[in-house]
Amino acid sequence: MLTFVASISGFVFGFDTGYISSVLVMIGKDLDGRYLTIEEKEWISSSTSLGAFFASLFAGIMADTLGRKPSVMLCDLLFAVGALIQFFCGHISWMIAGRFIMGCGVGIGSLTAPLYISELSPSKFRGRLVTINCLAITGGQLIAYAVGAGFSHTTSGWRYTVALSLVPCILQFISLLFLPDTPRFMIMKKRYSDAFSVLRRVYPSSSNDLIEANIKELSDLNSSVPGNSTWRKIVNGNRMLFLVPSNRRALFIGCSLQAVQQFVGFNAIMYFSGTIFEMLGYRNSISVSCVIAGTNFIFTVVSLFAIDKVGRRNILLITMPFLFSTQLLSAFSFKHLNIDVTTNKADTLSGWDYMVMLALIGFVASYATGLGNVPWQQSELFPQSVRGLGSSFTTGTNWFGSMVVSASFLTLMRWLTPSGTFLLFASVTAISFVVIYFTYPELGALQLEEVEQLLSDGYNVTKSIKLHEARK
Repeated sequence: MLTFVASISGFVFGFDTGYISSVLVMIGKDLDGRYLTIEEKEWISSSTSLGAFFASLFAGIMADTLGRKPSVMLCDLLFAVGALIQFFCGHISWMIAGRFIMGCGVGIGSLTAPLYISELSPSKFRGRLVTINCLAITGGQLIAYAVGAGFSHTTSGWRYTVALSLVPCILQFISLLFLPDTPRFMIMKKRYSDAFSVLRRVYPSSSNDLIEANIKELSDLNSSVPGNSTWRKIVNGNRMLFLVPSNRRALFIGCSLQAVQQFVGFNAIMYFSGTIFEMLGYRNSISVSCVIAGTNFIFTVVSLFAIDKVGRRNILLITMPFLFSTQLLSAFSFKHLNIDVTTNKADTLSGWDYMVMLALIGFVASYATGLGNVPWQQSELFPQSVRGLGSSFTTGTNWFGSMVVSASFLTLMRWLTPSGTFLLFASVTAISFVVIYFTYPELGALQLEEVEQLLSDGYNVTKSIKLHEARK
């Protein structure tokens, strides 16, 4: 139940990032009485990522100070305010402002929801329960595409698409009023009796003595950051994060995975798939885009069942070569299309437009199975004392990458050509595969408190693989 409610943040996150693909096509002359330029489309799409980037930098501190649950509830308020501004706006600047505020909610939610879930989950289920949040994200994107297609022939239909995002916000806010915070946060705040009550429900078959021993162990291992003031705690937390070798390695792994997730170009497809298919000449580009969102959802389900059995590391090493191949196929297919770089329109259609569709479906399928989910297991990398702070840096890296890609994709398509843009994405995938192979250990079988020990004297990739094989 906790996972389901927390994952509503993922659904809203997915819906809010997914509907922009159809909105950019439907919006027409509704803002300032004229069509949007390429630069304005990039600003509207990237403003959410910009807001998410800034909010994510403080989200970890907020989660450690206020709690995981209140932080998720704050997201709902930001989602609602941002949606209302967009619904009533008549100018491009207000649209960007509404997307920015909504992005702040996305930034906080993208950190706190997986953190909330991972701290409540038994280790053997942690991967798939966090992946449920990713499934909610892709489900939100799919529904956003479908809603956009449904309203595509309605006057100002994009406004109703935006307004529907209010429903899950209200549902989650009310539901969270009746649910607890995580036991690890309660232990950090010395609320031991509250932590005992939650752990009793998470582990119903365990004895009271075992639960009390677990509370004592967590209390000993996960002492809070020292300091008498919030500012001093922030300073000391940063010192611990960057100066303690295990924390520094965890930060490198987490930030690297989140950067890779963005710079391989996936969100460019999700934000601009409607624009891409419109460029290729599809009459109902919004409906065609639903194929992309549907593929993303289906293969996230595949990851849900595979991630704890196959392992985080293995699932990346299996899927990334396929991702690389589909990026090359996209580049090759675009090369054979006659596209006017000034208008971003294909002059004529041939069989290569279907090859682009096939390549993009393969791109999304391989991405959703691996890179779409594994980086969001980020909170398992850090000990309790710096988990919120470390997650802030990694989530901030994700949204910085998303902002850069969404703000530059259409321009790159014009400057480098579509073929050159996808070749650039493929080169990022190839380099990232090598980095992941040598530095990312398999953490799926470890308790959260064991990860710190594993990373204390190196990345210990071989040791982690042996532990995973022995425990799975």
